[in-house]
Amino acid sequence: MSVFFTELDGATASNDHEQVVFCHDRGTGLRAIIAIYSTALGPALGGTRFYPYASEQDAIDDVLHLSKGMAYKNALAGLDLGGGKAVIWGDPNKVKTEALLRAYGRFVASLNGRYYTACDVGTYVQDMDIVARESRFVTGRSPEHGGAGDSSVLTAYGVFQGMRAAAAHRWGSPTLAGRKVGVVGVGKVGRHLVEHLVEDGATVVVSDVNPAAVADIQTRYQVAAAPDLLDLDLDVYAPCALGNALNDETVPRLRAEIVCGAANNQLAHDGIDKLLADGGVLYAPDYCVNAGGVIQVADEIEGFSFERAKARAEKIFDTTAAILRTADTEGITPAAAADRLAERRMADVGRLRGILLP
Repeated sequence: MSVFFTELDGATASNDHEQVVFCHDRGTGLRAIIAIYSTALGPALGGTRFYPYASEQDAIDDVLHLSKGMAYKNALAGLDLGGGKAVIWGDPNKVKTEALLRAYGRFVASLNGRYYTACDVGTYVQDMDIVARESRFVTGRSPEHGGAGDSSVLTAYGVFQGMRAAAAHRWGSPTLAGRKVGVVGVGKVGRHLVEHLVEDGATVVVSDVNPAAVADIQTRYQVAAAPDLLDLDLDVYAPCALGNALNDETVPRLRAEIVCGAANNQLAHDGIDKLLADGGVLYAPDYCVNAGGVIQVADEIEGFSFERAKARAEKIFDTTAAILRTADTEGITPAAAADRLAERRMADVGRLRGILLP
């Protein structure tokens, strides 16, 4: 029986989440799930993923995994925001309409500010403008509607800051000058990252499944290209495309000293972080270094200022450095250190929020 018409029925899901809401609108065909993992730091913030999942269970699993990740990302980014996520089940190229997006906006509004939404896979700035016609708890909007627009600029900037921190930790200097960096995926974020690296004096080699993206970046910058970067002698390997890039097959092939990139969910499963460490590879946790985008959309809630958002994204350098120090001090992997720091902040601030002041 469909989850949208019955209870969650013991889905893997609910576990530690504060709230999981199923949204169904028969008239528009909307089937969506909003998951709030934590509001310990403030209202939950996370994007809306519009995707043709193979099953309802796949949609549930994805939204629960993603919402927890957003809680950790927002905590490490120093935001006074919790973690949430939403998924709309369907092919956006076939079923996305103004009516469906506005129906979704009404569901977001019904949570009365416990959840702020933004863009993700399958949704765009223009979609958020439509959702915002029904709810004020929307960010990631277009500049003409008071938003920040494309968040890839600060996402790339934050990754660059994290990479500088990793370089300082490994080689003693916060620069990529003279280093060889491989960037996998030169779409919106990867393209901007290449710009920072070239300006910093790095030697850059790129790879992308889209030959046109490679050709475009080579018209802009003097970079080399290769079909596969895993087997190259690199100083830094930067995955900026799909998730699960680091797995049991790819990690043994790595010949880089540092992994630092923009892709989400780079570690295919628990234990990959230890595999990297055992191989002498320094891993800069993805949800720390790629937080520039969420910092940008979060800034819209106050009334967007690019300068203020960029200054906050620059602090990703300090956060990454703190994670790497903690990993060394406590004898754990950087991934475990990042989780520990995020959990401490959620616990400490959440505890403060529980104190009733006169």
